[in-house]
Amino acid sequence: MPMKRKSILLLLVSALALGTGCSRREQTVIILETTDVHGSLFNHNLVYNSPQKHGLAHAATIIREERAIAGRTVFLLDNGDILQGTPATYYANYVDTLRPHLVARAMNLLRYDAGTVGNHDIEAGPAVYRRVERELKHPWLAANIVDTRTEQCAFKPYAILERDGVRVAVIGLTTPSVPNWLPPQMWSNMRFDDMVQTAQRWVDEVRRTERPDIVVGLFHAGHDYTYQGGSYDQHRNENASIIVAQRVPGFDLILIGHDHDLHCRRYANPDGDSVLVLDPASNGRYVARATIRLRRNFFGRVVHKTVEGELLSTEQVQPDPEFSTTFAPDLDTLKRFVSQPLGTFSQRMSSQRAYFGPTAFIDFIHRVQLEHTGAEVSFVAPLSLVSTIEQGQINMGDMFKLYRFENFLYTMKLYGHEIKHYLEYSATQWFNTMTGPNDHLLKFKLDAHGQPITNQEGGCTLANNYYNLDCAAGLRYQIDVRQPDGHKVRIMGMADGRPFYPDSLYSVAINSYRGNGGGGHLTVGVSLFPSELRQRQVASSAHDIRHLIAELIRSQPAPLAPQPMNCWQLVPTEWTQRAAERDFGLLFPPTATPNLHE
Repeated sequence: MPMKRKSILLLLVSALALGTGCSRREQTVIILETTDVHGSLFNHNLVYNSPQKHGLAHAATIIREERAIAGRTVFLLDNGDILQGTPATYYANYVDTLRPHLVARAMNLLRYDAGTVGNHDIEAGPAVYRRVERELKHPWLAANIVDTRTEQCAFKPYAILERDGVRVAVIGLTTPSVPNWLPPQMWSNMRFDDMVQTAQRWVDEVRRTERPDIVVGLFHAGHDYTYQGGSYDQHRNENASIIVAQRVPGFDLILIGHDHDLHCRRYANPDGDSVLVLDPASNGRYVARATIRLRRNFFGRVVHKTVEGELLSTEQVQPDPEFSTTFAPDLDTLKRFVSQPLGTFSQRMSSQRAYFGPTAFIDFIHRVQLEHTGAEVSFVAPLSLVSTIEQGQINMGDMFKLYRFENFLYTMKLYGHEIKHYLEYSATQWFNTMTGPNDHLLKFKLDAHGQPITNQEGGCTLANNYYNLDCAAGLRYQIDVRQPDGHKVRIMGMADGRPFYPDSLYSVAINSYRGNGGGGHLTVGVSLFPSELRQRQVASSAHDIRHLIAELIRSQPAPLAPQPMNCWQLVPTEWTQRAAERDFGLLFPPTATPNLHE
């Protein structure tokens, strides 16, 4: 071989050796996540007409600052449940249906790269979520929602994001429990598959066919797989995010949501790798930030990767000026919408006492449900931990205090013994079995020492979600807290004086979330199969319950004076009254600052 060719060959070999060893290129990738924004777009609370220190306008400031830092590649993701929760989304979903959707415009302004569909996005109905999907400039993902007509994904299963030579695969999954909560017309021709099985299929396919540098799971599902009695091996577990992290290798990062709970923790997968799971809670109070550092060899292949993460509070930053200026006209329009007068109330109403007995607040909703359906029995739960309607003029914004969710109103048929089981199930979640007046009446979350756990607002935390604590109207019944769980409820008769028969069939007014199995009252408490729930449904309202409440108030010529129906009672009163006052102080201490959106 000529000396010159030999020298060139040696130089090439040396260069390759250096390329695979010393001469490595490093990159820093930032992945930002918002989740469960629930319509909190502005720095203004439309329901309470007050400033707000969190929301997408505040998150926009963090997003802009992260993008402004040189030498990094930034991707922005959203994890669903953005189309429901405030007058802003209600107005954009159902009133202002001709202009481009407010949420799509906001997300496009912030230049989201990908998002996952949440259950409350599906709740808005196909006309809304398909409209938003068309208007978004980023892909909307859900690999485990299958179109039963084609057996293909009803939304895109994953997205490939490329920037600055970095190739990121984002696989979206949605909680498969949607059919347990929403009317079938909201998810017609859809099937919600198991998250673990779906993740295994798509992570393998994406890694094989797309060869990404980073694989991200964007899961609208929480971290507590035991919620509502779930188990680690349960098929279609509602909150299977951690199960996926531990069972399915191939993810570098998993971003979650749905449970409104802060989470930042690593989990080991079957390959022994550490997978970081981040959850920035809800309402734009936090932005999750994952920092991924890549080291490449001479050929551009990633040979080393580290993943770190933290949750950034939005409450310490000012709203983004561009965001605020762009949407100032929308905010003005929404302020006029929520200010529409509907009628007047002659007294103040609050949901706070609803945890201890009948209240005008809850019984007013019972009245609407009974009058609209003509049913014999009504079930209602508080939908906000604390909600208050002041005396005087009632406007459209107050409807979001009275009724938080866009549930429809069902009429169903239940036997008397099923109604009893339903109330027992609720009472079991709600009340302790007391041995004396010094025991707690309410079931609180307890620490290792058996003491109630205090939440960040200063009050003690209920053991179960307040929106699952149903009471009934149309019946006369007692809850005897001396009795064991499952035996606390005694139904004395119908509210109109008629006898109550366990074997008789009764018409029941119930919201669509509960009527489809949400909370487990009908599926666990009454032991009805999902197919039976459809058979028991007699009718559904054409509009959501909030709309029905507004229409009833509008129809009243004189000031309304809602009163408690006093259909139920806690006994023995000498125990429960003392315990109620004590537990009220724990749930709502004077120093507490209740979270009005949780």
